[in-house]
Amino acid sequence: MDDSRYTTEQLRQLDKRHVWHPFTQMQDWDLEDQIVIERGAGCWLIDTEGGRYLDGVASMWTNVHGHCHPELNAALKQQVDRLEHSTLLGLASEQSIMLAAELAKITPPGLDRFFYSDNGSTAMEVAVKMAYQYQVHGGHPERSRFITFKNAYHGDTLGAVSIGGIGIYHTTFKPLMFETIQASAPYCYRCELGFQDQRSCGMRCMDALESLLQEHAGLCAGLVIEPLLQGAGGMLVQPTGFLAAVRELCTRYGVLMIADEVATGFGRTGSMFACQRENVVPDIMALSKGIAAGYLPLAVTVTTDHVYSAFLGSYSDLKTFFHGHTFTGNPLACAVGLKSLELFERDSIIDHLQHKIEWLENRLKLLLEMSHVGDVRQCGMAAGIELVENKQTRQAYPWEQKIGIRVCCEARKSGVFSRPLGNTIVIYPPLVISESELELLLDVLQQSIKKVTES
Repeated sequence: MDDSRYTTEQLRQLDKRHVWHPFTQMQDWDLEDQIVIERGAGCWLIDTEGGRYLDGVASMWTNVHGHCHPELNAALKQQVDRLEHSTLLGLASEQSIMLAAELAKITPPGLDRFFYSDNGSTAMEVAVKMAYQYQVHGGHPERSRFITFKNAYHGDTLGAVSIGGIGIYHTTFKPLMFETIQASAPYCYRCELGFQDQRSCGMRCMDALESLLQEHAGLCAGLVIEPLLQGAGGMLVQPTGFLAAVRELCTRYGVLMIADEVATGFGRTGSMFACQRENVVPDIMALSKGIAAGYLPLAVTVTTDHVYSAFLGSYSDLKTFFHGHTFTGNPLACAVGLKSLELFERDSIIDHLQHKIEWLENRLKLLLEMSHVGDVRQCGMAAGIELVENKQTRQAYPWEQKIGIRVCCEARKSGVFSRPLGNTIVIYPPLVISESELELLLDVLQQSIKKVTES
């Protein structure tokens, strides 16, 4: 079908007539003339009218090397001429084998068994089922619970929702969810224990976590954590040492540690994986988003030989891991993933991030001088700017004021696309963003915050 006959307005009307957008109040959506994106170049999105928008959220936290990177495009085109898809049920697949072998070279030591799926939610579903079935094979079917954290987000399928901890996302589905044991998570700006400065608290939240493990470890299949950064919870950054302390407790109490690196993996925190920042090796780790550089749906759940071996036995033992996806290990996605890893190494992506991370840190500090910026939080190339109605009391803006949405709409007028998390403005650009583009991103967001909150 030739789509050139559609005008922007026609596309908007077709969108409103047929497309239901994620995490979107469609009644509001239908009242606005929305931007229709048709192309991308580098860190920019281009709409049907030729308008350009700096992609401040890396197209939902996935883009690494920029849009339409010529070498990634070429890898995809070369693969599609050879094979578009072949199942991993009963067959092996060249690209999935090669990608797993390359990933094994860079994942934390011992994590070298890869189970493919297609997005972050399914990667976490795999992790939950894998951890429980591991316990069953070990003779502990009673270990069916999971320790989770407040403000956690692990995806939107029901298993992933169950281990999440964001009320506005999850409360509606509570009757469908399995129960978990929820621990307090560090939200140092709004500390549950009343501390005003994380330097003075000594990570007292770890005491509560240890108490939970003392009481419930014998009933738990695993503990689930977003390492270093709780993304959708508001860009909440954990204190230095928190992740390593969690690993130590899991080891001490014999609970599998499941690290959700869907958002933090592939360079986002300044190292290839967030766990590496504190020399932590989880028992199970979920990867997605950046794995295929934002091109195609792809995910892996990676574990150790120890966990993997628990599933080995004769056919009649029924120890097989009973889980699978139609597009598991899709060759197109894996081919792009392989080329992306090659670019990481060849272009020294991680090394080149360090100066940008430092620049971002210094620039964010300046935003704290603004009258309605309560807190700024940064972990590598991810950051959140929390806006407050009253800076002295830390009073949040009422939900109905849609303050974050209004700031992002204002930024869009100046050619920057961002998407808020409630009252928190998110900074999450493609890793290859230039320093001049990064400066533009911060300039526009600062101006937009000022205009919306001080007018």
